[in-house]
Amino acid sequence: MWRRGATGYPFVDGGMRELWATGWMHNRARMVCASFLVKHLLTDWREGGAWFWDTLVDANAASNAANWQWVAGCGADAAPYFRIFNPIAQGKKFDPDGAYARRWVPELAGLPANAIHEPWVAPSAQLAAAGVRLGDTYPLPVVAHDAARKRALDALVTVR
Repeated sequence: MWRRGATGYPFVDGGMRELWATGWMHNRARMVCASFLVKHLLTDWREGGAWFWDTLVDANAASNAANWQWVAGCGADAAPYFRIFNPIAQGKKFDPDGAYARRWVPELAGLPANAIHEPWVAPSAQLAAAGVRLGDTYPLPVVAHDAARKRALDALVTVR
């Protein structure tokens, strides 16, 4: 579901869909998508690194490995293990008007900016007006951010 851009988090899904369609994504989207895979989904960074290697037109072996290790919190210049990007906050900060989400997640295009990065909190009338049926036209989040963050921190603190 991560590779297909079907996590239920519009900023992550937009990044993954842009990658598949164009072979490229902005560095911010790369970091958030990588963090989501490694920290929210507790997946080995090498799996994501291999996918980026196979799909990025600007793939570079050294940069790819170093970036994934940074996100995972391992390697020579790693981010702190407790750095876990919030995909909702990142979407709101770096795509405040929702233009990126609307472009790459068109099934949410009818939602206003204040709902597009977390459609599951939008009023049902707003979702209906936009033609969004969560779990049908757009997936529900595969994990709850707060619970996934706690699970990752609990797992990572045992190996740091």
